[in-house]
Amino acid sequence: MTLTLTNNEAPAKGRSLWDDARDRLLANRAAVASMIVLVLIALLSVFGPILSSHNFDTVYRDYVKVPASLSAYPRADQVEPAFMSAARRARVTVDSYAREGDTVVAEISSSREIDPRSVRYIDRSDLFRNAELTGMSEDKKSATLRADINFMHFYFGTDANGRDMMTRTFIAGRVSLTIGLLATVVAISIGVLYGATSGYLGGRVDQMMMRAVDILYSLPFIFFVIMLVVFFGRNFILMFIAVGAVEWLDMARIVRGQTLSIKRQEYVQAAEAMGVSDRGIVRRHIIPNTLGPVVVYMTLLVPKVILLESFLSFLGLGIQEPMTSWGVLISEGARNLQGAAWMLIFPSIFLTSTLFALNFIGDGLRDALDPKDR
Repeated sequence: MTLTLTNNEAPAKGRSLWDDARDRLLANRAAVASMIVLVLIALLSVFGPILSSHNFDTVYRDYVKVPASLSAYPRADQVEPAFMSAARRARVTVDSYAREGDTVVAEISSSREIDPRSVRYIDRSDLFRNAELTGMSEDKKSATLRADINFMHFYFGTDANGRDMMTRTFIAGRVSLTIGLLATVVAISIGVLYGATSGYLGGRVDQMMMRAVDILYSLPFIFFVIMLVVFFGRNFILMFIAVGAVEWLDMARIVRGQTLSIKRQEYVQAAEAMGVSDRGIVRRHIIPNTLGPVVVYMTLLVPKVILLESFLSFLGLGIQEPMTSWGVLISEGARNLQGAAWMLIFPSIFLTSTLFALNFIGDGLRDALDPKDR
């Protein structure tokens, strides 16, 4: 029996190194779970403030430092004292008080005519809304005051200014993740290209390029940031793009060291013998084989930038109120730890989860992209 091959049969498609790396990454359970956690945090940061019933900068003066709770505020024992306090500000006397479901009904009186605008004092309270006067007497010195109880949920509690911590934590995630992403992308892009080029070309070019890195290392970082604020203003996106342009120095040295060993490998020498250009060798052989250390450094750079942002915000050079970040929230929570621990707990959970996820993803990418495991 003889086998015949037809021209219609397509050749078997081979697997690329990227396919093998993807399969090894997906086989790493810790890395996959970390990617899911990171995606969930990113989705909460993007869509959480949109779906929240509170704005991140809304101040509730009657709810300062209230604990996190799944039940709605106000509590039953808070309604009557708050109503009496608002009535005193309206300069009326409460003759009788009753609560009918979610509505407060009170008979009020005054030694002078009651101004209908006095209901504004009730509506100004965060605990009530839709206040109205009914049954006004002929002399306008007594009436019935009705107001609906304004129930609100603070699942993460509120901060020292009475702002919802859940919404602020989500908004802070936007800022922190954006800062980490922008700075990391800029640092990785510049550092990898610069270090790979310097290491591969070698000689005097390598010496000149590394001396330029040493000069940039000697510049005072805070002075550089102050100059950025002067030129760009307090725009954290522009500022941290420039900060990322400084953080590439470490990346350049790491990639240069890897390149010095890679360029002596047989496949690089074979590419040189075949006449492949220096640019092609750097792009197809040098840079792909340095991705292992690069992704590990990337996972370390993101938390470094987040902590750097917290330090600059403390100096007044970073994020400004009412905008916030995880670093700023944790700093505020640490100052209020004794009386309001929730202010520290929830931002810390988000930041810690993000850092752990990035570390596990970095380990998974390092193992998947390691040339020795191919």
